[in-house]
Amino acid sequence: MDLVPALEEPLKKVLGPATAKVMAEHLGLHSVGDLLHHYPRRYEERGQLTHLADLPMDEHVTVVAQVADARLHTFASAKAPRGKGQRLEVTITDGSGRLQLVFFGHGVHKPHKELLPGTRAMFAGKVSLFNRRLQLAHPAYELLRGADDDAAEAVETWAGALIPLYPATAKLESWKIGKAIQTVLPSAQEAVDPLPDSLRQGRGLVPLPEALLKIHRPHTKADIADAHARLKWDEAFVLQVALARRRHADAQLPAVPRKPAPDGLLSAFDDRLPFTLTDGQQKVSKEIFDDLATDHPMHRLLQGEVGSGKTMVALRAMLAVVDAGGQAAMLAPTEVLAQQHHRSIVEMMGELAEGGMLGGSERGTKVVLLTGSMGTAARRQAMLDLVTGEAGIVIGTHALIEDKVQFHDLGLVVVDEQHRFGVEQRDALRGKGKQPPHLLVMTATPIPRTVAMTVFGDLETSVLDQLPAGRSPIASHVVPAADKPHFLTRAWERVREEVENGHQAYVVCPRIGDEEDDPKKARKSAEDEAEKRPPLAVLDIADQLAKGPLSGLRVEVLHGRMHPDDKDAVMRRFAAGETHVLVATTVIEVGVNVPNATAMVIMDADRFGVSQLHQLRGRVGRGSAAGLCLLVSEMPEASPARQRLNAVASTLDGFELSRIDLEQRREGDVLGQAQSGARTSLRVLAVIEDEEIIAEARQEATAVVEADPELTGLPGLRTALDALLDEEREQYLEKG
Repeated sequence: MDLVPALEEPLKKVLGPATAKVMAEHLGLHSVGDLLHHYPRRYEERGQLTHLADLPMDEHVTVVAQVADARLHTFASAKAPRGKGQRLEVTITDGSGRLQLVFFGHGVHKPHKELLPGTRAMFAGKVSLFNRRLQLAHPAYELLRGADDDAAEAVETWAGALIPLYPATAKLESWKIGKAIQTVLPSAQEAVDPLPDSLRQGRGLVPLPEALLKIHRPHTKADIADAHARLKWDEAFVLQVALARRRHADAQLPAVPRKPAPDGLLSAFDDRLPFTLTDGQQKVSKEIFDDLATDHPMHRLLQGEVGSGKTMVALRAMLAVVDAGGQAAMLAPTEVLAQQHHRSIVEMMGELAEGGMLGGSERGTKVVLLTGSMGTAARRQAMLDLVTGEAGIVIGTHALIEDKVQFHDLGLVVVDEQHRFGVEQRDALRGKGKQPPHLLVMTATPIPRTVAMTVFGDLETSVLDQLPAGRSPIASHVVPAADKPHFLTRAWERVREEVENGHQAYVVCPRIGDEEDDPKKARKSAEDEAEKRPPLAVLDIADQLAKGPLSGLRVEVLHGRMHPDDKDAVMRRFAAGETHVLVATTVIEVGVNVPNATAMVIMDADRFGVSQLHQLRGRVGRGSAAGLCLLVSEMPEASPARQRLNAVASTLDGFELSRIDLEQRREGDVLGQAQSGARTSLRVLAVIEDEEIIAEARQEATAVVEADPELTGLPGLRTALDALLDEEREQYLEKG
């Protein structure tokens, strides 16, 4: 008796070791079930041809087209000095455009015989540029024969009017994947349905085996629509069930309720604030205080625009916990940021941050900094203050997570810029409390609602969308350096004008510039990337500016490879106004707060992501003077990169930009693929477009889990959870 269920059968048993090896290594497919869930990227209709005009550069593509012309050239070369070298040039067309194929040497004979004008075929290869024309060199191809052809296999494989094109690799073309799927398709009948019957029928969704059949072998476009509607629900629902189970499990955990004392540290702090909190800050603070007062751990995501006052909200939460006898830890992604937070929190608290010291307030507490580069004595003292409970608040980098660091009574963990922390790091810090501490995760990267529901679905979300009074508007402009060099000259004049008016400026570059030159890398880039020069570097640009357009101004550099003491000294001089222009990498992206800095010039702005540009821009306009952000790019006007920069220049709304950013990136990037180490589980669900499905799936999932947390009555759903949340991803969600 066969004990292995059909969908768990390893591919090497079904397809043979060579094909299975390529599928495992290049596509991450190991079992029959994995292969059945490897869906077509799109479909070609037999009567229609693919759009050759829209082919993406440097990507592996599969196109369906007709041979217009084929010419064999002979030439002399080092290997064939007597003119025996051969090159076959084939032009294919699809009505929208033409594409050249080239074959050399021994690879010429077969296509020369088969690719005759009028022949239709599928071609697969990497799109490159030669003499300003798109081409495929040595593409693999599969002839498309008509139904009257006696090659039964071709008819069987390409049955129906729609040809599925699969995400493929150089080692395995789309049609070979298609044939492999035909081999395993009968097993789809044994797929166990994860959706509860009532849900599936109530929403008119087709059963899973039928959906798999329709996505791989559609006869009509309606088949594809049916399959997509069903498979999107599977992905949304199974993921939301995983998150709902996390929320349910967290709600069962014990935690110490932390309520601020009536006239303790928090009210003393509020009394000395020189301004009133915005309505948004008050509303979000209430949500947080309500959570802190309960006896299970808070799990809250606080998202707010750059400069919306998140740090103030987090600090008040930390003070409330200290009031209640606990300690609070704030985890920052970089030393520069940890030092910055420490400085600004100590400034905001004044004598309240000097508990136990001469001149400190008796209601105060000690605020300590803990980073990896601190001297041994300072580090030892900070650790002692934590273990005795002398320090109520600690701000640090991942040095806080080390085993040696012990707390007296950790009650709250605040994680700043969540996307920079691996889940293991957050988990390690959470493990330092006697009972699970409350968790507040902050991000200045605005996250659209559906993404928050999908990625941070186990966290409750609070949004700060009001800027505090006194923040100035930021004007942003694209500077097309290649088309209009005089615009760049004017940009440096604007920087000088800001400095003459008593202000300061940032210049941001993508690279440091002291990297070892790797000759192999250099050679590769010269050949493969004739169009691309290396990104501009901090050290080169700082040097050029100091000698050229900004000569006479005090220009300094800041980057991640400097010694921490040097970094801190540079930041202190810039904050004190001693430096006019700071040329830096993205180390200044988050948290750096110098209200007198009003201008920012971002070099090679097209090399940064949309949300990163928005973050960087948030460093200026933090005081009463208006901010200016200039996005310098050499990309041509019609390029997608320039359109992206135009979008950033046209709006200051981070939520709008995050939508644009997401539409341009793959969903996998969104789901913290880098963090989880597992491949994304979303294949047909589009986080932005399918907002409605995700919201409904979340409701359904919550109801299902509340009724049956262990899912005992839904074996199919349990199986799907196991498959979807391979171990790494399960951990990713658990630690989220």
